[in-house]
Amino acid sequence: MNGTMILFQFPEKTEHGVINKFMQRFYGQDSSSWNGKYRFHRHGFMEDIPHRKLQRGVIILRKEDRERVLDFLGEYSLTLHVREVKLTPDDEEKLRQFHD
Repeated sequence: MNGTMILFQFPEKTEHGVINKFMQRFYGQDSSSWNGKYRFHRHGFMEDIPHRKLQRGVIILRKEDRERVLDFLGEYSLTLHVREVKLTPDDEEKLRQFHD
């Protein structure tokens, strides 16, 4: 089975605030109040899409989710590299049971 690998990177000198905001929107974030009394989760775009994060800026996903993810990433000034890849049995299993 084939999937898609997407590598993305912000340009050098991109402000950390811009990158942090992107990460919150893309992956989601667990947060708590300053005193630790309240905990909450900011839902991220990728939480609804089966994927495997290999390292920072490198994800593998199903071919059918490719355009949806590229549309989201297209909202940012990113360098993108997109490749079709043959999924390993482990990748296939992880993408199948992503929401279990």
